[in-house]
Amino acid sequence: MVYSYSYRRQVPGFPSLAMQQQKILSFAQEKEITIDKEVVEYSTKNLPLEERKEFEDFLRSMKDGNVVIVSTLSVLSDKAEELIKVINCVLMHNVDLWVASNSMLINKESNMIEIFPLLNTLREEGKEKNTQIGRPKGSKSNSKFDVYHSKIVNFLAEGMSVSAIARGLEVSRSSLKDYIQSRNIKDLVEGIGAHVSETQRSMDNIVLICPFEEVQKLNEKRAL
Repeated sequence: MVYSYSYRRQVPGFPSLAMQQQKILSFAQEKEITIDKEVVEYSTKNLPLEERKEFEDFLRSMKDGNVVIVSTLSVLSDKAEELIKVINCVLMHNVDLWVASNSMLINKESNMIEIFPLLNTLREEGKEKNTQIGRPKGSKSNSKFDVYHSKIVNFLAEGMSVSAIARGLEVSRSSLKDYIQSRNIKDLVEGIGAHVSETQRSMDNIVLICPFEEVQKLNEKRAL
């Protein structure tokens, strides 16, 4: 049977369960989505993905056509690399993942380029937590290249060089290179490149492997 799930996660430093629920319910009402089941994950600390057994079981229980609503993408994980794995699991099971705060739908028809900025924000936030007080001022300031962010990500994912992109946008190559480095855009594209085809923007012909199910299959083989 197909269900619509509300997924919330309570760990230190995350929005409260009440805040998450309020955002999800408002979004569901706006989209006229009936929530059939509520799933809540509790933990006293922010565990890495491989140690979240209940979350693993939840992902593996997903069926084609199920709907999952979260208040923000970071509720699933506040680490970009882990989110890539979670999104892979969602896509592999043909699940519709709604992110209430952005009114964003992630499924097999999604344009993955639209998700890049969200993942990049998570990466920057994670690095900022570990940054020393003496970091250069203005390293996270607004840039004239921000308006080209999606295009730059798209061009890099297609294999274009920085020089070629600079010529296409009619901007300075050195300034563009500095922007790409300061926003960690190349690292982000390379991280997702292993999961998203460089020549396609839909998920139709991409083979997706859920890391949880891959581990399960390996364990089953070893048990034989």
